[in-house]
Amino acid sequence: MVEKGEGLNIFEVGEKFWFIAGPLIIGIIGAYIIVLVYFSIFQARLVYFPEKIMISTPETIGLQYEDVSLKTADGVSLFAWFIPSEKSKGTILFCHGNAGNISHRLETIQIFHRMGLNILIFDYRGYGKSGGKPSEKGTYLDAEAAWKYLVEERKIKPAKIILYGRSVGGAIAAWLAKEQTIKAALIMESTFTSVKDLGAQVYPFLPIRLMSRFNYSALDYLSQVNCPVLIIHSRDDEIIPISHGEKLFEIANEPKSFLEIKGTHNAGFIISAESYEEGLDAFISNILESKD
Repeated sequence: MVEKGEGLNIFEVGEKFWFIAGPLIIGIIGAYIIVLVYFSIFQARLVYFPEKIMISTPETIGLQYEDVSLKTADGVSLFAWFIPSEKSKGTILFCHGNAGNISHRLETIQIFHRMGLNILIFDYRGYGKSGGKPSEKGTYLDAEAAWKYLVEERKIKPAKIILYGRSVGGAIAAWLAKEQTIKAALIMESTFTSVKDLGAQVYPFLPIRLMSRFNYSALDYLSQVNCPVLIIHSRDDEIIPISHGEKLFEIANEPKSFLEIKGTHNAGFIISAESYEEGLDAFISNILESKD
């Protein structure tokens, strides 16, 4: 006769498991909740990295320039530089990335100046000497104020203005391009398809698409743009994968071009200097010649 063994008491097992694992589970849940709360409250700090101190001016690289004051539709005062070209063939409206301020963009300013272009580069609200605090809607109004300055005060023909944006500036430039019926071209460099798309990749453990108050939907804006488009992206970009640039290129309306460069997110245009400048110059010269 086979004797019966003692039955397994699942309640005792459960108690032992909870005694051992319970504090760890509670700690993980607590930490997750803290992360969610932090993300919810401090989202803007994860999107914008403004610096107030100006470290240089175009004069540092031997370029004449003018300090410009812009006023947005909601009454915010912005600081900008206008760097003229003696034999200007067009004008670049420069929407920079989410960190620093305009004084950190001298290398790119110099590149555009070598191409014979006027440049208007402005600081978003909360950046550099600009007033206010950065916000998504605010940055769109900031770009709009820069556009109006060029068209209404400088009397520059819209068909001679190229909208250029790097990183988040690409989304802002795309928004402006969809709003303005006439412009020469749109250039988007190292730009994401949207903040939510990028955030979902960077923080896959968080419900970014539900929580994010920021969108910057470059993909949606670009689909509504009716001018020549150049997408620039590096396959080595460690912050915004090249897949974002490829999707932007796919959705863009014709005529469109794609310039693949090498190097990191912030230094690709320097590392790929020769091919970068050649590609930019060829695109811009072709566009502006057709406007003459």
